[in-house]
Amino acid sequence: MEKSNQTSPNWFILLGLSDVPQLQLICFLVFLLMYLITFSGNFLLIIVVRTNPTLHTPMYFFLCNLSVIDICLSSTIVPILLTNTLSKDKTISLWGCAFQMYFTLVCGATECILLSVMAFDRFAAICRPLHYNLIMNKKICVFLASTSWSVGLINAFIQVPLTFRLPFCRSHRVNHFFCEVPPFLKLSCKDPWLNEVAMYIATGIIVMCAFVLTLSSYVHIISTILKIRSSQGRQKAFSTCGSHLTVVIIYYGTLMIIYLQPRSYSPEIDKTLSLLYTVVTPMLNPIIYSIRNKEVKNSVVNDIKRKCNPHKT
Repeated sequence: MEKSNQTSPNWFILLGLSDVPQLQLICFLVFLLMYLITFSGNFLLIIVVRTNPTLHTPMYFFLCNLSVIDICLSSTIVPILLTNTLSKDKTISLWGCAFQMYFTLVCGATECILLSVMAFDRFAAICRPLHYNLIMNKKICVFLASTSWSVGLINAFIQVPLTFRLPFCRSHRVNHFFCEVPPFLKLSCKDPWLNEVAMYIATGIIVMCAFVLTLSSYVHIISTILKIRSSQGRQKAFSTCGSHLTVVIIYYGTLMIIYLQPRSYSPEIDKTLSLLYTVVTPMLNPIIYSIRNKEVKNSVVNDIKRKCNPHKT
C-alpha cells in the first residue's frame, strides 16, 4: 500500500493531439474557431429564448438546458486543449484533472438523458398533439430536466473517486487531450476491474437506455410522418429528423465505443472519437436544433427589425 501511494503522482502530462509544430498551429486555429462558434451559437440561443415569450415552450426549455451543457462541456475541455497545444508545459494538477473529469462526466451523462427527453418531447408533439400540453406540462418538464442533471451528477460522483483511487505507477504521461477515464485505467499498475464494471453499468444504464428510448421515439415520429399526404411536408420532416438522428447517433455511438471497451483503448482512434462528442457535437447542436428552426430565425429577424426601427410598431 505504501508503494502504491508513493507512485501515485500529484500531476499528469496531457500529451494532446499532436507533437508536430505545423499541425499544432492548425489544430489551435481550428479548435479556437469551433469553440467560438459553439459558445456564441449556444449563448445566442439562450438569449433568444429568454427574451422571446413565444419560445417559452417545452422544446426550447430543453434546448436551453442542452445549450448550457454544451457551453460547460466545451469550456471544460477546449481552453485547456488550446493552451496545451501551443505550450511546452502540458502538466495538469491531480485536482485540476479530477475537476475536469468530473464536469466532463456530468455534462456527458446529462446530455445523454436530455437528448432522449427531447426526442420524447418531439414524439408527444407530433404523435400525440391533442394531449401534448397535458403530457409535457411545466412540472413534468422541470422534473425531466432535473432528473437529467441528477443522473449526470451521481454518475460523475461515482466514477471520479473510483478512478483516482487507483495507483498510477506506470507513467505520468496521459496520451489524450483531456482527463478522460479510459486512458487513466491504462496508467494503473492495479487491475481496474471495479472501474470497468462501474463504466459498463453506467454506459448500459445511461447511454444505451437513452439511445434506445431516443430511437424508439424517432421510429414513432417517422411512422407518423409517413402518413403525411403532402410530399413537401414529408420531405421537410424527414430532413429535420435525419439531421437530428445524425447528431444523436454520432454522440451516443462515440460514447459507447469509448466506454464499452476500456481495455482495447487505442489512443489515436479514441482521441478522434472523443473530439466528436466533446468538440464537434456541441458546435453542431445549436445549428441542427435551433438555427435551422423557422421559429428561432423569425424571432432573431424580428428582434433585429425592432432594434433597427424602435418607433415602428
